[in-house]
Amino acid sequence: MAEPDTIDDAEALALHALVWTLGQQERAERLLATTGLTPADLRARARAGDRAVLAAVLGFLAAHEPDLIACADALDIRPEALARALTLLEFR
Repeated sequence: MAEPDTIDDAEALALHALVWTLGQQERAERLLATTGLTPADLRARARAGDRAVLAAVLGFLAAHEPDLIACADALDIRPEALARALTLLEFR
């Protein structure tokens, strides 16, 4: 996966990061607790491409460096790509 250059790239990367995050129950529960979203809300808003939710996923990962690095490794990208995607989603 390439570094995100566009909003579409950032959204796609955030969705991949979300799938990775939900792949472990403890991490998924931390995400839900941190964001205050229910599983149904998260699913619906992610499907709708809600940038705030996608940014929240990336922010969640950025707040815990071990998760950020593990996600980047799993997605075969640099951690900076996740940070770049977060910036694109938050400021555009």
